Amino acid sequence: MSSPDTFDDLQGRVAGLSPAVRTRLDSPYVISNDLFGALRHVLHDVGGQLDLPVEFREKVEERWEMNTYVTCECLGWRGVWNSEERRRAENDLGATLYFGLPYYARWATVAAKTLINKGLITPDELSAKLDEVRSRLIAAQEGPSS
Repeated sequence: MSSPDTFDDLQGRVAGLSPAVRTRLDSPYVISNDLFGALRHVLHDVGGQLDLPVEFREKVEERWEMNTYVTCECLGWRGVWNSEERRRAENDLGATLYFGLPYYARWATVAAKTLINKGLITPDELSAKLDEVRSRLIAAQEGPSS
């Protein structure tokens, strides 16, 4: 197994996911009506926007998805956040992560960010726990040693 990534390594890798094409705005902000229209749409507000028709497929949630759901509900029950805070944190992920991550992966991501931002865990504690879980999964996949 390779050496564990530091929090800064992981943060740098995620920062590399930012959109490659963008125009920086300079002060004073003078924008067109078209750009203003695009900027006033928040990520979750996709109602009324054009999209291709998508066939509805019934999906049974995987175990990790249900575990994520239950974990996030427990965070709410314990007073860490409420559903509006979770939704807002998802919207604040930015378009690349919001549209690039599966539904429950967004929940897991914002749960981790919220726990860190509220000082309930440190980035190092999160990294250590991720390493521990990763090791358990690898050991389970390899099976019992002979």
